[in-house]
Amino acid sequence: MASAVLKVAAAGVSRCSRVALWRAHSTTVPLHQGVPASLWKLGRLNHIAIAVPDMEKATELYRDVLGATVSEKVPLPDHGVYTVFVELGNTKLELLHPLGEKSPISGFLQKNKSGGMHHICIEVDDISAAIADLKTKNIRMLSAEPRIGAHGKPVMFLHPKDCDGVLVELEEA
Repeated sequence: MASAVLKVAAAGVSRCSRVALWRAHSTTVPLHQGVPASLWKLGRLNHIAIAVPDMEKATELYRDVLGATVSEKVPLPDHGVYTVFVELGNTKLELLHPLGEKSPISGFLQKNKSGGMHHICIEVDDISAAIADLKTKNIRMLSAEPRIGAHGKPVMFLHPKDCDGVLVELEEA
């Protein structure tokens, strides 16, 4: 390897190019190799949730104007929302509308009158292991225990202040 770098240097290649070549052929240990394997695995993006002030209007936009397949409106009283899922092929959109006076979406819509992105949902293979591990990394959860989400699977929301301002929902795959 050293001889290849010397040959490049002899050919008049700049120092930066030699460093790049050396790094490209480096046999050093990757930085993550010393980190123990995680007990849980982050999966695919399940959906992006959008809070909407008018569920019928939003459903019509995605179904009638954009031509997407949409689900029926489903109430989730434990979460204080109505949901409609919009199928996009590689992921889904979850339209959220308040259900009841104590809905967390009501507060969001009071601050964002025309609605907007509420959260992202990422699948994990083991939600209990993910929660335990994230707590050791000082990531706060928004509830004490996972709850059953819109897909009938355990979910947990991570505090947006610990996730660069994004409300993240983890869903067990």
